[in-house]
Amino acid sequence: MPVYEVTGNYYKDSLKNVIMRTFVAIEIARDEIINSIKKFQDSVKIDAKPVESDNLHFTLQFLGEITEETSKEVIKALNSIEFTSFSINLKGVGVFPKPEFPRVVWIGTDKDGGNMLIELSKKVEKVLKPLGFSSDKPFKPHITVFRIKKKIGNLTNEMRNQKTADFGMQEISNIKLKKSELTSKGPIYSDLAEIKAK
Repeated sequence: MPVYEVTGNYYKDSLKNVIMRTFVAIEIARDEIINSIKKFQDSVKIDAKPVESDNLHFTLQFLGEITEETSKEVIKALNSIEFTSFSINLKGVGVFPKPEFPRVVWIGTDKDGGNMLIELSKKVEKVLKPLGFSSDKPFKPHITVFRIKKKIGNLTNEMRNQKTADFGMQEISNIKLKKSELTSKGPIYSDLAEIKAK
């Protein structure tokens, strides 16, 4: 049985193989979209910390803690995915699990864009399944913009006029394997690999 040594947010086993918290994602990068989301965060008075602009993304699949060796296998599998670039419309605002008991406020997509993201997520899941990875719930296209860690009451009124909010078009031309380091100030994400549309 491996012996684990704590080193910050990561661990090293007896083989000195770093264990990292990872996920497969699509980043939101266009300045005009980020500015539009920031205006939304500023205009909706929610007693919660907004997600940093650099951290806005769709999570295609959360992998959890993996070794450096496994990350290489994951990258090889992801590089086998073939997809062409496509555009989606970031549209609509929702709440998980429901407005009466909000934990997450998110931005969604138009129907066509959402379907294309779902198909891409299925490709990711298919190539990673042989490595032992599987999703515990169906992928729902969304970008988390607020994480709510305390009771703040009912957000039904705040969300009522946001169902059709439009945040602009985003081109999807790559996916990334990302590493997440949890800190007291929030998560810090860094890239392990980028897989571009073919």
